[in-house]
Amino acid sequence: MKTGRQVMLFKRRRAPKRIERIRDWLWPRRGWRRAGQYLWHRLARLPASPHAIAAGLASGAAISFTPFLGFHLLGAWLLSLPMRGNWIAAWLGTVIGNPWTFPFIWLAIYNTGIAVVGERGSGSVDDAVIASLSFQAIVAAPGRLVPDVIWPMAVGGLPYAVAVFALTYWSSRGLVRRYQDRRRARLDRAAKARGRRLRPAGH
Repeated sequence: MKTGRQVMLFKRRRAPKRIERIRDWLWPRRGWRRAGQYLWHRLARLPASPHAIAAGLASGAAISFTPFLGFHLLGAWLLSLPMRGNWIAAWLGTVIGNPWTFPFIWLAIYNTGIAVVGERGSGSVDDAVIASLSFQAIVAAPGRLVPDVIWPMAVGGLPYAVAVFALTYWSSRGLVRRYQDRRRARLDRAAKARGRRLRPAGH
């Protein structure tokens, strides 16, 4: 039986403030490796098949290569539906798009889109505008940003999204399957060991 002191060891002494949550999201307090391991275990232990987890994760990763800011969670869920992907895995997959990666993603898909559709509207847009793109900026100036920025990014993001989906799905499905197989075998061994300890002597 756990004492009150023992229980407190595994609980926060106080709820984290909003600014602390934002700071931990931008720069995990325990390091990126620890944060990645935590997310991986949460992902692989979802009560779903390897296909469902991989399809969901790939959907979230792929949607991060689109310029539809503010709708990535919804888009990841919708993209995972026809493939019977897990929606929690899809939401976790959107972590690929974050303040550290978005500037590089946006510049890549914008320049690819410009190469495909050419310059539109008033002409090219400065790279600084692309790198600092935000949902608020789109709402404030849709007349310029939609034809000059969003449309090329949507076109340029398509090949990246397809490639990222395929790479994420095929790599994660095997990893999740092996993780679940090892965890299932470990739990079976633990259950058999408990059964032997509880078995009465002489049986």
